[in-house]
Amino acid sequence: MTSTITELTIGGMTCASCAARVEKKLNRMDGVTATVNYATEKARVEHPAEVTVGDLIATVVRTGYTAEEPAPEPEPEEPRPQEGTDPAAVRDEDPELASLRQRLTVSAVLALPVVLLAMVPALQFEHWQWLSLTLAAPVAVWGGLPFHRAAWTNLRHGAATMDTLVSVGALAAFGWSLWALFLGDAGMPGMRHDVGLTVAREHAAGTIYLEVAAGVVTFILLGRYLEARAKRKAGAALHALLRLGAKDVAVLRDGAEVRIPVAALAVGDRFVVRPGEKIATDGTVTEGASAVDASLLTGESLPVDVTPGDPVTGGCVNTSGRLVVQAGRVGADTQLARMARLVEDAQNGKAEVQRLADRISAVFVPVVLLVALGTLVGWLLLTSDITAAFTAAVAVLIIACPCALGLATPTALMVGTGRGAQLGILIKGPEVLESTRRVDTVVLDKTGTVTTGRMELVGVHVYGGAYGTGRADETELLRLAGALEHSSEHPVARAVAAGAAARVGELPVPKSFENVPGLGVRGSVDGHLVVVGRAALLAAEGIEVPGEPRPGVVHVAWDGRARGTLTVADSVKETSAEAVARLRALGMRPVLLTGDGRAVAEEVAAEVGIDEVIAEVLPQEKVDVIRRLRAEGRTVAMVGDGVNDAAALAAADLGLAMGTGTDAAIEASDLTLVRGDLRVAADAIRLARRTLATIKGNLGWAFGYNVAALPLAAAGLLNPMIAGLAMAFSSVFVVTNSLRLRRFR
Repeated sequence: MTSTITELTIGGMTCASCAARVEKKLNRMDGVTATVNYATEKARVEHPAEVTVGDLIATVVRTGYTAEEPAPEPEPEEPRPQEGTDPAAVRDEDPELASLRQRLTVSAVLALPVVLLAMVPALQFEHWQWLSLTLAAPVAVWGGLPFHRAAWTNLRHGAATMDTLVSVGALAAFGWSLWALFLGDAGMPGMRHDVGLTVAREHAAGTIYLEVAAGVVTFILLGRYLEARAKRKAGAALHALLRLGAKDVAVLRDGAEVRIPVAALAVGDRFVVRPGEKIATDGTVTEGASAVDASLLTGESLPVDVTPGDPVTGGCVNTSGRLVVQAGRVGADTQLARMARLVEDAQNGKAEVQRLADRISAVFVPVVLLVALGTLVGWLLLTSDITAAFTAAVAVLIIACPCALGLATPTALMVGTGRGAQLGILIKGPEVLESTRRVDTVVLDKTGTVTTGRMELVGVHVYGGAYGTGRADETELLRLAGALEHSSEHPVARAVAAGAAARVGELPVPKSFENVPGLGVRGSVDGHLVVVGRAALLAAEGIEVPGEPRPGVVHVAWDGRARGTLTVADSVKETSAEAVARLRALGMRPVLLTGDGRAVAEEVAAEVGIDEVIAEVLPQEKVDVIRRLRAEGRTVAMVGDGVNDAAALAAADLGLAMGTGTDAAIEASDLTLVRGDLRVAADAIRLARRTLATIKGNLGWAFGYNVAALPLAAAGLLNPMIAGLAMAFSSVFVVTNSLRLRRFR
């Protein structure tokens, strides 16, 4: 049975228990697997074809919330900010955030005098309680309207959420105060009372809780507002990534430039990129030379020089010369679009530890309502003091809101994955984080990961004695060998030709040329019959070769004599040794894995500081190596870049793909390193571990806070208003703690 993945935007959720309810209802549908994320306000639903999107939306609506498929990202003209304003604030103004700010401002202005009058006896004039009622009523009713509305909706669906706790607590305090003012003694002229940190034990008919009703609503509105702002900051990196792309592009049509929207660009189109402009899509430079700034996409600070034939990535900025680029990928296939998709999928996912928090949140509110009722009854039975009983019960309702629990994981994930994207590190999902903590062995593919993947001429040796003519020198060896190799397309031949041209200048043109498949080349250059290739080719020509054959060595002979050798090797990246040292510092044991010969592999390993080498491994055997290491009890990370690494990346506990590598490797990996710099692998593991540590710290705080606070409230050691303040700022603490990940370097 085929299944479809649909993403829905969920509206009306106000806490983690709301998300848990929606998720539970969706998962009850036949064949449906859903994950609902409170922080991103999205549901990711896997469902069979017979369950339509309309069915999913109807289920969410019946649960008491709204749902719709996400609209495509709009691309409006950016508004011009007025002088002295923050452009980001103008661009990102959110109507919901603005409405929340207005409700908070009005409530705070009205609640402040109410709180001061209740807490400072010196300010209590003869009829102060009636002024308090006048100011507190709009706060308790209008200011708390979002909580009351949500609580009523949930009640109609037989559910209870955090809003239920806030609404019941605030309305109970306000209702008690109305009864005491109009039917009790609290409305008498000259009434006085103090507010302390613990519950009050006073005459019930003479006690009012207006400061609790107004203060709690205001504090929780403040917490909601700060939380909403912080959540927007947490997702800012993804929005920045989505905004990186160019909006229009100058396409060449019959030699003339025609400006069209980027969405109309097709594969194969040639387009112009002037200095200062963004490259519209992934492609290859066909004309011009420039330096391209990819810092926003990869985190690489230095511009990269590009010339005809070099690949470029959409979203990068052309810094100097005019370029003509041929489009290779467009739309959803571009690297920028894939990056954004990976980041969003990671942010919408859930770590196993978050699922535990969700299960607790789902049952937490009903438990708290029972605890509050038990507190009320217990105080009445033990003390017969209705004032103290009521105050303790309200404090339990307000202190226990599990907001911090619901925000602990998703906010850290949003910030961590967003910061990773800015640094060129793509974390595929939250489950990856647990793997990074346990990794103790890192297997590094050699070619393209530790080395550049490009062959280079690294050594020249001229024979003397019986094998030399006395007339051959290094320059002549390079001229004749380079000239012949220049006519070949083999990677080794190209490396020899490029190295020879760089060292001796212009090369002569061969008069004849013949390629001997698998062995080398031969031909006539400057009147000499030249042979360049393996020892076997020279032997077939009847030419004696000194010493034992060595891998990576190209033999050169002319006029029937061996004249010398050229050494060609895949050069080690400048940053690889530092990267290996960083991985060791993280407690990981590096292993070099390659299909090359042992001698070459050990030489590379010695250069970068790796002790353990597994060489001469066929592509299909790489998976067996990973499995063997895991069977030894090791937790293995694999770093690779080629098609032949894809299966090994998938088999490892943690797969890291170089973004410069193939699509197959990137798809199989858990972490993608957009730059081809191995040092980023250490950064990626550090960031993933830091994100996991932040999540655990957040959850530790959220659990600890609720576990510690509930008994204090039930014991009468917390005034309800202080409880409201503490609850609001526990959520703010969790989100602010997550935002520290934005400073990761």
